[in-house]
Amino acid sequence: MITISTPIESVTLPTATVRGWLRLEGAAAFAAGLALYGWLDGPWLLAIPFLLLPDLSAVGYLRSPRVGAFTYNLVHNWAIGLGALGLGVAADSTPLLIAGAVLVAHTGMDRAVGYGLKLPTSFRDTHLGRIGREK
Repeated sequence: MITISTPIESVTLPTATVRGWLRLEGAAAFAAGLALYGWLDGPWLLAIPFLLLPDLSAVGYLRSPRVGAFTYNLVHNWAIGLGALGLGVAADSTPLLIAGAVLVAHTGMDRAVGYGLKLPTSFRDTHLGRIGREK
């Protein structure tokens, strides 16, 4: 583990090996979410817009990094997507199942490319490490 200090708190980040496993896990979830979307006969014409829709949760950053991290993390976690899938099964609702599949796929896609849950310090600070280019 690597520890970095931020103005708000000290954060321990996973090692490169652990980040690699987390990215592989994300890629698998992305593939599973897309496969489920196809199995549910989700409209492929809307697949990309649906996959980008969860990023609207970053609107909280217009208020502050702390609010932005909360709104972003609320949508970009496994629990919301899996919860939507569970509700979809319980309610026998294809739209809820499709929404859950999209949320799982989106979260997996983000994790696969290295975007993690946001820290309240900056959009660039995630539980997987700092993202973006340094100036």
